Amino acid sequence: MKRILFSIALLVSASIVHAQTADEIITKHLAAIGGADNWKKVNSVKIEGVVKIQGGAEATVSQTILNGKGTRQDISFMGMNGYQFSTPTSGWSFMPFQGQAAPEAMTAEAVAEAASELDAQGSLVDYASKGHTVEYLGKDDVEGTECYKIKVNLKSGKPETHYIDTKSYLIIRTATTQKANGQEMEVVTNFSNYEKLPEGIVIPKSLGLPFGEMNITKVTINGPVDESIFKN
Repeated sequence: MKRILFSIALLVSASIVHAQTADEIITKHLAAIGGADNWKKVNSVKIEGVVKIQGGAEATVSQTILNGKGTRQDISFMGMNGYQFSTPTSGWSFMPFQGQAAPEAMTAEAVAEAASELDAQGSLVDYASKGHTVEYLGKDDVEGTECYKIKVNLKSGKPETHYIDTKSYLIIRTATTQKANGQEMEVVTNFSNYEKLPEGIVIPKSLGLPFGEMNITKVTINGPVDESIFKN
């Protein structure tokens, strides 16, 4: 009996240590990107940039997020303009360069899948109050850089894993699971070229996407957002 109780105590102790380690890493990460207090002031974000797609083509992209209310992405590619937007309850998509002839409503499942994209502050800021949980998965190597692995189990049920540089405490990679054509697939994004904005927050200006590289050319924090852009 004593041996069993001792084993249980070790398991509980290990669980507590892991939880504390995850929180310590997240706290240092938030400090590295400008501090939680500065990020909590972010109510809207608009990011504009250019995506260099594999093969040499380029697309201009902008994404607007109004915290908790809506997110919209506009894409100009091959002389065509497409968009996708979602709110907590609905969404629409029109991607003519993917063969769409008219805007299509997003399914309820797709709307739920996009819920995490309505967070302008990022899932690690006040993660517990947002209904997320975190796990420390140990260390890993990302192209020669030692990283902490933090898994975030989002309230929606969607998991995402953050790879945080053990020296800078900046996220250099995220891996998320998304559904496409009824199948789950892992989407990996790499982050680099971090820059501090006048608002005191630090963001990556270069993103390595599954289909190419995105260079962010302009970021607007807490600018006015007309909520009609989230309506069809």
